[in-house]
Amino acid sequence: MQALLVFLIVAALSLLASSRSILDPGRFPALAQLAASGLLFLIFGAFLGPSLLGVLSARNLESLSPLVALGLGTGGVLLGLNLEPRLLRLLPRPVYAAAVAHAGTAFLFVALPLSVPLLLSMGLRPMVAVGAAALLGAAASLSSGHFAVLGYRNGRMERARGLGVALLTMMDDAVGLGVLALGLVLGVTGNAAEGLGLVGLALLLGVACGALLAFLTYSLKDLAEQTTVTLGMVALVGGAAAYLRLSSLLAGVACGATLALMGGRTAERVARALSRVERPTYLVLVFLVGSHIHARDVSAWALLPAFVGLRFLGKVLGGRFAQRLTAGVLDLPPRFGYALISQGGLALCLVAEYVLLVPGSLSQRVLDVVAVGAVVNEMLAHGAFRHVLSAERRASASRDTPSAGDAGVAA
Repeated sequence: MQALLVFLIVAALSLLASSRSILDPGRFPALAQLAASGLLFLIFGAFLGPSLLGVLSARNLESLSPLVALGLGTGGVLLGLNLEPRLLRLLPRPVYAAAVAHAGTAFLFVALPLSVPLLLSMGLRPMVAVGAAALLGAAASLSSGHFAVLGYRNGRMERARGLGVALLTMMDDAVGLGVLALGLVLGVTGNAAEGLGLVGLALLLGVACGALLAFLTYSLKDLAEQTTVTLGMVALVGGAAAYLRLSSLLAGVACGATLALMGGRTAERVARALSRVERPTYLVLVFLVGSHIHARDVSAWALLPAFVGLRFLGKVLGGRFAQRLTAGVLDLPPRFGYALISQGGLALCLVAEYVLLVPGSLSQRVLDVVAVGAVVNEMLAHGAFRHVLSAERRASASRDTPSAGDAGVAA
């Protein structure tokens, strides 16, 4: 019954989010932006959750946790499918260094300072506090390149520069997933060896499911059969991981990476089948993450300005490092760091996974800070990207305007 209620609510919100009259960018630009990014569903989930209106109770959310795990598994498979081995081998080393630079700088700017209040305010063991601070840093390290994609599609940014931004924002997903694995190792059982074993089991489960999916879909030619088998196996990845108390997200990434490594038509078929359910799955997941927010947690609201401010500084400084490292290799726009402010949906997946596997007041506070911070960062990203576009226009104008010497030669 609770799952049906969630689907009905999300369906109603989807109709609202597709209304051109209500979400006209000319009339309500902020609302249209949040609807396009899916974060409008996060806000609605927070309002309907137990901490505000109470349409969904805490018991409802607990019974819907398998649905969250299925969404995390599906998102993980899609992430793993993007790990193209041929593309990764072709990328020069400065691109990897630039990705680590801009993601790592934001991670350090957030994780190191915020570990202090977590230790002092909650009286935690150092290992647990370090894991929670690492999750905050991992969420801060992630960026979304959707502003750059829209920029080059509508002609406001050169295509090569927009693709460069999208490439580096995709590569920092690996940093976030690696830190999630670290946080789970430190926090799931309190024993690093046992936590490492559980993370390893999640990856092995994903590899096994990916190999089985490739075997089952290899000889299928009917599109309906391929879609049914694909969705069933993806549900098996997330469901099996949740049943075994393993990471559904990491298992899904391992499954998708296995398919990408095999390559060929199998990976293309799976990606095509999942693309049909990607947006609805993402919106349901974002809504459920929003319903888990504790809006009355004063300590989370106190940490929020530090999280947003330190992440902003880290991204701007990390963007400068990335531009220096990729000079002559990758064409990036001026003020590249301002193009990295948007946070993206993977940050919500990281904290949702952390709450499922490491329940408690600490993981709840991490989710509150990151979820609300994602909305704030999305609003900041709109203004920050204007600085990128203005710098882009000035750079283009300076290239098109001939210098005095060139004018004399032309005369």
